[in-house]
Order: sequence, then C-alpha cells, then structure tokens
Amino acid sequence: MNMKHTMKKLLLAAMIVSTPLFAQVKEDVAVPYIAFPIKMGKGFDTVQANCLTCHSFGYMINQGKQSREFWEEKVNKMIHAFKADLISQEDAKIITDYLFEQYGNGKLK
Repeated sequence: MNMKHTMKKLLLAAMIVSTPLFAQVKEDVAVPYIAFPIKMGKGFDTVQANCLTCHSFGYMINQGKQSREFWEEKVNKMIHAFKADLISQEDAKIITDYLFEQYGNGKLK
C-alpha cells in the first residue's frame, strides 16, 4: 500500500468520525426521566452512599430477583473488578443484606 492511498483512507476516516460534530438540532432535547421503584429498607442509606455514586438504581433492579450468592458476587465484583474498594467489608455485608432482602428470590444459592 502506498502512502497516497493510506492518506486517502485516513482522510476519509477523519471525515466520517468528525461528521457528527457538525450535526445540529434546532429543537429542545428532553432527556427522559425514569423513576425506578426503589424499595426502602434497612441498609438503604449504605446502598445510596456506596452504590448510587457510580451507577443508577436501575442497574441493580434490572438484575431481577436473585439469590443471596448472586448479590454477594455482584457486590464483590463492584469492589474488585470495578475498583470500588472504598466499600468496607461491613458495608458490603449491609449492601448484600439490603439487596437480598428487597430484591432477592429467597434462595441462598
């Protein structure tokens, strides 16, 4: 492949990538508000302080009713895989208890 051909491809790619930058909307854009049905319960304050700073409540309730093991794994995933390591072990247990109590399926595994 010669340099001229490569430059043409790069120019085309730059044009394709930059085209949305020039798009304009002349109307007001309304972002939809979605009210997720939050269940209050013991530990909600801990959930609010630790979980909702990074993601919406919808992320949690969209998981559906799950086992205690599932919720425990989700909390551990947030701590280790997503580096939410400010969540203490005590808070992790409170969060897991809340999620299982409010959004659990009654099964431990």
